[in-house]
Amino acid sequence: MPTVYRDFVVPDSARGQRIDLFLTSACDGFSRTQIRHAVQADGAHVDGKIIRPSFKLKAGQSIRFRMPEPVSDDTIPENIPLDVLYEDDGLVVVNKPPGMVVHPARGNWQGTLTSALAFRFQSLSDVGGPTRPGIVHRLDRDTSGAIVVAKTNAVHLSLCEQFAARTVAKEYFAITNGPIDRDRDVVEASIGRHPYQRDKQAIREGHATSKAASTFYEVISRHGRYTQVRVRPKTGRTHQIRVHLSHIGAPIICDRMYAGHAQITAEQLQPGIKDNPGAVVLSRQALHARVLTIRHPQSGKDMTFEAPLPADIQRVIDLLN
Repeated sequence: MPTVYRDFVVPDSARGQRIDLFLTSACDGFSRTQIRHAVQADGAHVDGKIIRPSFKLKAGQSIRFRMPEPVSDDTIPENIPLDVLYEDDGLVVVNKPPGMVVHPARGNWQGTLTSALAFRFQSLSDVGGPTRPGIVHRLDRDTSGAIVVAKTNAVHLSLCEQFAARTVAKEYFAITNGPIDRDRDVVEASIGRHPYQRDKQAIREGHATSKAASTFYEVISRHGRYTQVRVRPKTGRTHQIRVHLSHIGAPIICDRMYAGHAQITAEQLQPGIKDNPGAVVLSRQALHARVLTIRHPQSGKDMTFEAPLPADIQRVIDLLN
């Protein structure tokens, strides 16, 4: 593949910015890690001089950058263990672990669910394209639980129709931080892109990016400031459960984006505990896709799959009880 170079003149808005950050924003389709490695390999010249990734730019400087080789569009199979809850010749239901990205995206090219699926299964649907074989819906990286994967295109399209028609029943388990006065309720609040942080969503009425969103919740048990909650989203907006629970003043614990903290200790969950009080018990949002009910596209029968609670969330429950 021929080497590709791109030339830039540093604008006033990039004055004082690191060159790896500037190039990451200027070159679509590449992660910051890929850009940094390219710069470290003598791939960037500023005013004719080779520089390092931490180099601070000045307005008006000329940059010549040797572009990294593009990542292949094909999913690369990886031998990653999977907890398969159900499998037949049409679909697979997997209990996704926390920390696993569903499909490759900028900054997350390896260790994905699609890579694990491509290694384990000989045939998956290709409706979603080469980087999303079999993927019908998704879960956030740090949300664990049941996710259905299509083996054939016919099954994939049928499942997509069920999700679009909102006939798929999804039940999540969450642990929140903050008082929930009502035993059960429905949150009806439109969700759109956050006005300042591109990775976040927010409650936004009447914005161009806003879509109606509805979430039913029911309290399972209360433990002082913490609450175990059963959640059934009626719509499927990005970060919907996380945004809606935060909106009612009860964000999910350890939700870095919406709760403002990323981990919780034994002492915080059980004040006065003597055994290793500073131990970190959970370091990701306490949200788990516990139950998934679909109509099987081939048999026409309703099928329900339940993903057991993972060990990290169970540790939190044990300390609260």
